[in-house]
Amino acid sequence: MINYFYFLKQKKHILPVIILSQFACTSLWFAGNSVIESLTLKTGLGSEIMGYVLSSVQFGFIVGTFLFAMLMIADRFSPSKVFVTCAILGALCNASLLLEHLSKWDLLSARFGTGFFLAGIYPVGMKIASDYHEKGLGKALGFLVGALILGTAFPYFIKSFNNTVSYTAVIKITSIMAISGGILMFLLVPNGPYRKPSTKLQLAAGFSLFKQSGFKKAAFGYFGHMWELYAFWAFTPFAIKTFNQLNNTEINVPLWTGIIIAFGGLSCFLGGILSIRVGSYKVAFYALFISGLLCLASPLAFNTTPILFLCIWCIWGMAVTADSPQFSNLVANAVSPELKGTGLTIVNSIGFAVSILSIELLSFMSPKVPSTLLHLVLFIGPALGIIALKRRS
Repeated sequence: MINYFYFLKQKKHILPVIILSQFACTSLWFAGNSVIESLTLKTGLGSEIMGYVLSSVQFGFIVGTFLFAMLMIADRFSPSKVFVTCAILGALCNASLLLEHLSKWDLLSARFGTGFFLAGIYPVGMKIASDYHEKGLGKALGFLVGALILGTAFPYFIKSFNNTVSYTAVIKITSIMAISGGILMFLLVPNGPYRKPSTKLQLAAGFSLFKQSGFKKAAFGYFGHMWELYAFWAFTPFAIKTFNQLNNTEINVPLWTGIIIAFGGLSCFLGGILSIRVGSYKVAFYALFISGLLCLASPLAFNTTPILFLCIWCIWGMAVTADSPQFSNLVANAVSPELKGTGLTIVNSIGFAVSILSIELLSFMSPKVPSTLLHLVLFIGPALGIIALKRRS
């Protein structure tokens, strides 16, 4: 027992445990989505429902983060307790996909519930990290988000090398991982030294933060980033397929999609380290600027060699993610300690809602415009994000 408490006091384990726990718990999201095709087909529901199933997770997350922000859950209650509770409940929703007779509404409800409880995992994990880092939070979040992005890429690697993995095995493994990650966070990461809990409920607290100039700039910069990020990931396979068709090449779509996303994880690590020297603002600004330029240059990439095309997309994959943890750091530092959790959660809620709009817009436009011009729409995000960051008030 003495050795256990001595271990906790050292605090060197805190960030690795947060990263590991977040990775384990968010596997409900990225690994769960990777088997939806197999799940819907094997349960006889058909491929036409897949889009709704994937969207239900996003919608659940948006609703969850909105309610968590309104009720100030992460600021009023112990974040580690919120984390483990949501990890267990999210795992149960995920495990319900193993029911023998799974209806359409069972499937949609299970994925919605998983998304809803992820609201108590992803932003709350960042809140926990902020409670332990008065300085250097940009670096810590860079490592945290970078690990999560590698997790997002992982299912693509599995798909590229092995299509025989049973969906039931993935669901069982991810459910166990989530429960284990939640318990690990609860046992090894107590309330941080910089945590200042809110003592009363303020339903409008999240939205009132937008009256603060620093928070507003960081939040709207993040929204511009989110307009681009998930649509870029979602349509990277489409871009590779388009290049293959135009140039009669055979680039492995799932493998290179995974590699491009994984480069984003690397850029989060590097951006986190760089933020210690130049600050989160500069890292976020220049990442937005570079990704915006690549949005505009994207039509030209389809008329190059396969190596050059993949290099452009990998660099874009790095730029499009490097700003994510730095915006979270800017958001956390722009509010008082007792509202950090609420600030991070409300920004996540709106940001993911924005990402759905951009994905749906590209989906609507894809059959109507030339495939090589489709990614130009993503420029809207970086452009508006840069304008928000440069505003004086």
